[in-house]
Amino acid sequence: MKFYSTNNTSSRVSFKDAVFNSMPQDKGLYMPVTIPRLDDKFINNLDSYTLPEIAFHVAQNLLGDDIPADDLKAIINDAINFYAPIVKLEKEVYVLELFHGPSLAFKDFGARFMSRVMSYFLEKGEKQLDVLVATSGDTGGAVALGFLGVPNTRVTILYPKGKVSDIQELQLTTNGQNIRALEIDGTFDDCQALVKQAFTDDELNKKYRLTSANSINIARLIPQTFYYFNAYAQLLKLGINRVVFSVPSGNFGNIGAGLLAWKMGLPVEQFIAATNVNDTVPQFLKSGVYQPKPSVATLSNAMDVGNPSNWVRIADLFKEDMDQLKKLVTGYSFDDWETTKAINAVYKDYKYIVCPHTAIAWKALKTYQQDNKTADTAGIFLSTAHPCKFPDVFSKEIADHIKVPEQVKELQAKAKKSVALGKDFEGFKDYLLKNK
Repeated sequence: MKFYSTNNTSSRVSFKDAVFNSMPQDKGLYMPVTIPRLDDKFINNLDSYTLPEIAFHVAQNLLGDDIPADDLKAIINDAINFYAPIVKLEKEVYVLELFHGPSLAFKDFGARFMSRVMSYFLEKGEKQLDVLVATSGDTGGAVALGFLGVPNTRVTILYPKGKVSDIQELQLTTNGQNIRALEIDGTFDDCQALVKQAFTDDELNKKYRLTSANSINIARLIPQTFYYFNAYAQLLKLGINRVVFSVPSGNFGNIGAGLLAWKMGLPVEQFIAATNVNDTVPQFLKSGVYQPKPSVATLSNAMDVGNPSNWVRIADLFKEDMDQLKKLVTGYSFDDWETTKAINAVYKDYKYIVCPHTAIAWKALKTYQQDNKTADTAGIFLSTAHPCKFPDVFSKEIADHIKVPEQVKELQAKAKKSVALGKDFEGFKDYLLKNK
């Protein structure tokens, strides 16, 4: 399979090149030249496959012979070794739990697959791979655990000071080995801008072999399609074949993967882009004007993105029919007060605890179902992180019922190690050059 840049559709690179040179020098993002449509027999019988089997079939169709079948199976079986169940809360309302991986967030799908693909492609004697990643919360922890101890790689995580939860920060800053953390005095957008600028800096690229672990890397996006197909497979087992997905959206890689799955033939009736007050995309879907803006800190911090990188991929998927995009994707945004109210409502109605990002997705789904006829259609909202990562947002009654996993208890006994930097590129570049 060949890939092109969204800023130069005539360009062509291999999957390996797209993975290692995660952002083209023209500052576009890589997309597959052709998006295969999976055959109806596979789609209609998804319920007869396991999650790893679904993942292999989807990945093989996208990647072709870039990775031999046996090697691809081994990568997937190692990376996707946890489950992602749908849980019924009420008639036509299901939650897709994506927090059963090691970092307790949906980012484990992308980070673990990508780290193993990079390790597979790295050859002995090659220059060390320097992975740069900006995080608004969960990406950094998933990438850190995905790459921890991987030979000939080093990961540098940039996170916004005071804008991630305590547990998220511990996941970023307590690893050691080949993982280092930079605490940036700014927003996620500032962190992301520093990473992007590094990829186009001649001096840094001559000195280091740079790549990204953010969702701008195509190897992060591909495995996120797996859980959409797998969720539909679980619905088929229940005798349901119509689905609406409500997706908590920040940098728009998650819903971008869902739309890629739709392009590959997954029969989705509607996607709901659920955001907090950082509502650049919902506003675009209403007005037709795409206007990025500075991000605002909220309780759902992983979605505090004012200029989502992956929007260019979504626009590229629908470049020949933007009206179709506006029909297929509905946007809703909610503030912190509405988020807290949703958390309390979900607990009251179902005795189920959701993180603030998941609460927004539930609220968006319920709003959509009230506004539209959805009979015989399952609404699935994505639960992107374990609630234990956000203890400060819950009332005492709810907090007391959160089951804290053992790996979190172990984290809390470790000491934070990070380097504080400003948001200026020269300071970041200087750090990279002086810390080989």
